[in-house]
Amino acid sequence: PEWASYNIGIFICTRCSGVHRSMGVHISKVKHLKLDRWEDSQVKRMKEVGNLNAKLKYEERVPPCYRKPTENDPQVLIEQWIRAKYQREEFCHPEKQTYINGYKDGYLKKRGKEDSSYHPRKFVLSESDDTLKYFVKEKDKEPKAILKVSELNVVFAPEKVSIPTSLQFTFLKDGSTRHIYVYHDNPEEITNWYMAIRCVKLHRLQVAYPSASEADLVNYLTEDFAKEGWLFKTGPRSTDGFKKRWFTLDNRKLMYHDDPLDAHPKGEIFLGYMSDGYSVRVGAKAGVKDLRFTFTLTTPERVFNLSAMSEVERDQWITVIERVMERPLTPQDSVISARLVRKRTNTKSINIFSAR
Repeated sequence: PEWASYNIGIFICTRCSGVHRSMGVHISKVKHLKLDRWEDSQVKRMKEVGNLNAKLKYEERVPPCYRKPTENDPQVLIEQWIRAKYQREEFCHPEKQTYINGYKDGYLKKRGKEDSSYHPRKFVLSESDDTLKYFVKEKDKEPKAILKVSELNVVFAPEKVSIPTSLQFTFLKDGSTRHIYVYHDNPEEITNWYMAIRCVKLHRLQVAYPSASEADLVNYLTEDFAKEGWLFKTGPRSTDGFKKRWFTLDNRKLMYHDDPLDAHPKGEIFLGYMSDGYSVRVGAKAGVKDLRFTFTLTTPERVFNLSAMSEVERDQWITVIERVMERPLTPQDSVISARLVRKRTNTKSINIFSAR
């Protein structure tokens, strides 16, 4: 660390120092370790407190459902973690943790399914009935949609949506995945929605699996996408050419879309266990044109010809896909596999491939 908050008594990195400054000197007083002048009393304060003692105080009661950020996490998550600790002191005063109550309602801006406009929608989260509902108008008695929280994944999506305070909801509906994109202008509010969903999921899991440890259950709350990006893909016929698609790897679902913000994937590939006929390798299948960075994904039902933008990208995709295939299926994975359906129509087919 090159910086310190001398009134709190902690050493901080450059990235965190910017957040500390933004809170104001009444919360955190920041100095550079080498470039600024230090008074004896300030040095004494640093020696008396230090990061370990400060952590014992400011992180005393972090709820298990709260996601502690790492250095690679979105800025909004890191910023709100710092503000929750030192500005709002949420983990010193649990009554300030409104996201652990099992209920939350309020307005979020939601992206239209058919257009790119965002419209305010009322969302209601309820632990008691395991739902996240949203209403088009406040006076509406019936919700536009009801999402089952236990089957919902939520991720921050600042780069894809180009809004720092945005979330992506992903869930199964009628045998295929649906994406909903939302945001709130207030970073604290969008983070509270994220944590509230995680807390509801944890509490539901604790009821469903009373003998499981809390530490194990926390791993099933929300899961960031292992990888996203553009790939080229052929159709099922050997004569089909490569087309550019946006791919998202969500646990065992490898989804591809025409556009990164599509409400539905164009198709989904379930990635099973390698001993059940799933594999991925460098190179193209015989008879398929090699686009330099091509790789082949094989499932029991079909061989997928894919190509990345670079050798590095190709190798990264192969690595994350192999990592998924090396894991035996959990009961939850088997449920998802069973619920994914395979659809075909005569024109503009939507193909969703699931394990049999």
